[in-house]
Amino acid sequence: MIVAQLCLTVLAVSPAVQANSQDSLASAVTRAPAVRATRLAGQLTVDGIPSEAAWQTAGPVTDFIQLLPYEGTAATERTEVRVLYDDDALYIGARLYDRAPDSVASQLARRDRVARSDRFIVYLDSYHDGRTGFFFGVNAAGTLYDGTLYNDEWDDDTWDGVWDGSAVRDSLGWSTELRIPYSQLRFQKGGDYRWGINFAREIARRNERDYLVYRPSNGSGFVSRFVALEGMQDVTPPPRLELLPYFTTRAEFLGHEAADPFNDGSRYAAGAGADLKLGLGANLTLAATVNPDFGQVEVDPAVVNLSDVETFFEERRPFFIEGASIFEFGYGGANDFWGFNWANPTFLYTRRIGRAPQAEEPDADYTEVPAGTNIIGAAKLSGKVGSWSLGALNAVTSREHGSFALGDRQWREELEPPAYYGVYRAQKEFDGGTRGLGAIATTTARAFDSEPLRDQLSSTAFTLGVDGWTSLDRDRVWVVTGWAGASRVAGSRERLQRLQEGSVHYFQRPDAGYLGVDSSATSLAGFAGRVTLNKQKGDWMFNSALGLVDPRYEVNDLGFQSRGDQLNGSVVVGRRWTKPSRHFRSFRLNLATFRTYNFGGDLTWDGYFLTGVYQLNNFYDGRWFVAYNPPSFSDRQSRGGPLMLNPPGVEWDFQLTSDANRRWIVGLALHGLDYSRGADQSWSIRPSLAWKPGGRFSLELVPELQRSRTAAQYVDTFDDPLATGTFGHRYVFAELDQTTLSASLRLDWTFTPKLSLELYAQPLLSSGRYAGFKELARARSYAFNAYPDPTPTEDPDRIVVDPDGPAGPAPAEETDDPNFSLASLRGNAVLRWEYSPGSTFFVVWTQNRSDTETIGGFDTGRGLSRLGRAAGDNIFLVKVAYWWNP
Repeated sequence: MIVAQLCLTVLAVSPAVQANSQDSLASAVTRAPAVRATRLAGQLTVDGIPSEAAWQTAGPVTDFIQLLPYEGTAATERTEVRVLYDDDALYIGARLYDRAPDSVASQLARRDRVARSDRFIVYLDSYHDGRTGFFFGVNAAGTLYDGTLYNDEWDDDTWDGVWDGSAVRDSLGWSTELRIPYSQLRFQKGGDYRWGINFAREIARRNERDYLVYRPSNGSGFVSRFVALEGMQDVTPPPRLELLPYFTTRAEFLGHEAADPFNDGSRYAAGAGADLKLGLGANLTLAATVNPDFGQVEVDPAVVNLSDVETFFEERRPFFIEGASIFEFGYGGANDFWGFNWANPTFLYTRRIGRAPQAEEPDADYTEVPAGTNIIGAAKLSGKVGSWSLGALNAVTSREHGSFALGDRQWREELEPPAYYGVYRAQKEFDGGTRGLGAIATTTARAFDSEPLRDQLSSTAFTLGVDGWTSLDRDRVWVVTGWAGASRVAGSRERLQRLQEGSVHYFQRPDAGYLGVDSSATSLAGFAGRVTLNKQKGDWMFNSALGLVDPRYEVNDLGFQSRGDQLNGSVVVGRRWTKPSRHFRSFRLNLATFRTYNFGGDLTWDGYFLTGVYQLNNFYDGRWFVAYNPPSFSDRQSRGGPLMLNPPGVEWDFQLTSDANRRWIVGLALHGLDYSRGADQSWSIRPSLAWKPGGRFSLELVPELQRSRTAAQYVDTFDDPLATGTFGHRYVFAELDQTTLSASLRLDWTFTPKLSLELYAQPLLSSGRYAGFKELARARSYAFNAYPDPTPTEDPDRIVVDPDGPAGPAPAEETDDPNFSLASLRGNAVLRWEYSPGSTFFVVWTQNRSDTETIGGFDTGRGLSRLGRAAGDNIFLVKVAYWWNP
């Protein structure tokens, strides 16, 4: 389904990157002269009250312009910002007047978490390259926000600098002070410095956003519009060294059976490690970690995946997400990207590093297997040298073993060999960012002691890619962005055969004459690429893309790739209305068409897509789409078998969310699809409710109910020379009736800007009943031959399917009973205390419990009862980290 695989990237990620009018921008720039910093004489106390006499020596910045709700008009409240500096830091002081000071919203939240609160943000382009920078913000309750800016318009809040900020409410409104050490910035040594700077103020109760300069919504560029920060002299970039040692203690209380030799119900462990950040010159930073522990991160949600595509989980580990934008590939230059049925392969998916052991586990009564591969150490180099952005990531993981018991026998077996992972990234910008050229290379190498592992994992894997962009006109209205990549994987013949027959490639497809499994191969090499044309500015939008992935392209050792063998193209035309009307504050309408072929020339997807994105005058945000997909062919549904017909169908979606700056926030999401011949019919409803009753507490509940009926869900494949219509194989399918009920619950309690408690829980009940077993009748069709009902075996989890019954010539086959019923609960609670700048103390409780059975009927009461009886795993973690900056 196209929309299920739709990759729409709306790259207006910072509040400061949104705006509405080209003319108002020119006006704003005219009224925004350079900001001048004044050298500080003496000391300042960062208490949120800019009352020291030194602040009066700096000239105030007051000319703020509204972005929302009425773009281009003067801000409704007066704001004064002053800038000071000394040999160690930059100081920002802001007085944010408000004629109704009691109405200033000031909700506490954990760092970087959006809250219902007024907020002040400063943006710095310390390289003065018009492309990159930093942002630092404080809300009226004292919550801190920070991150990095890149590609002129995008931001990334995963970076957490060590700096000071404070805010105070008073009878005039509120005020804030920020102290930003130079050690947290990157800049070239000079005499008279000239940086880029911008300020933003948000007034929550009015949904108002005011800026010194901003990007219009029908334009492009944000960092490149900053005004100059002048007046800084005789400042030297300081040496940068940060050390963060940590200590952990863990107690695990696990569900177990009495006869389990590896698990008596409890397990205790302690650990230690350290993170290091070292400045290499003024612009490069080396970050390293030894024996990292990420026990404080949020657990992954439970999923029921019946497809042949691996589930993609977001990276949550701080070492890998911080500064990850420098490794982004193929997206520079343009501000909008669309992908319809385009399975974009990524060169770097850091969840590969430290993942669960990959070896196939032997049959055993009891097992003890590590949840993840231990990361011995990792190092990351990032920064900018001249106009070059550089990044490198290296990691080493250890050899991992599992323990197994079968009857009276016990043994250990290697499940993962030691491995090295490396990523190298470079990108150069030309002509102020109008053009760019970059490259990326990755490598994975494993050292085997176990011969069976050689047949399951690749020994080496390499990728190489180049990317770039260029503006086609002086005003940067039209931009072409593109990338090209190559891969090479090596291993044993058995490993390469598995790879060729795996779900990414399916070289064994019997009617794909251009493919074929090479059982003697010890390497696999392929190529991929994509080019995009995007219109950056104006009320009319245009985006067109063409991409291809060679059948032999493979990046899953360190990247993420769901399929190869695709030629994909799309065209999107849109119109946006940015001036408020009777009902809408803004509205955007897009119409698209797209097609995907495989390298054999088969049309594997086709469609037309209409979508709207809007904001109502009451600040409700909504979006919808409807898509029609004409008939095409699937080269994946038979899981390595012949082509099958994709019947035509319609898919639709509707979402609406109330004003995010209110005490109560409600939302509703509806989704449905209907394909002819009953091929696929489903609907889902996902209401949401968020409650923010006061300044410290918030609660969010998002339940979801999904119902689906699939006429041909894949079950298994059997060899049979009698199956002449399907090349000597029987591809068995069944009708699947599935119901899933789930919810996510979040509770945040922020006691102070430094102390917070977060709870997350996800209960899930999902059942699927299989009936009407059948086999594909012939290739390139959606015709099936019905089977008699399956018969049970002595094993309650196995069934027998027989194509023509006991009297027929076709042999009966035994397979797993596909019926399922899953009851799961995952959650954790995290108490976080930043007891001094950069130093943290965590107390974490994680629980995971689940129960499965081969009963396909959905029964909420039964599922909850099973969940209550299931033995849960409870893990308690205490982690202390101390930030040391000599």
